[in-house]
Amino acid sequence: MIGACRGLDRDAVNAALTLPHHNGRTEGVNTRTKRIMRQMHGRAGFDLLRHRILLQ
Repeated sequence: MIGACRGLDRDAVNAALTLPHHNGRTEGVNTRTKRIMRQMHGRAGFDLLRHRILLQ
């Protein structure tokens, strides 16, 4: 584990391993939004994109 953390902020690594908080849900929403944007590239404007994101 120490070798994988070389060059990283030690406090940040310690917090990531010991605290119960994470940003997995946020990353999932970002990934889903980017996937929808790639599927709709060049097809419609912001209004339709917003509508599709809110529906899913």
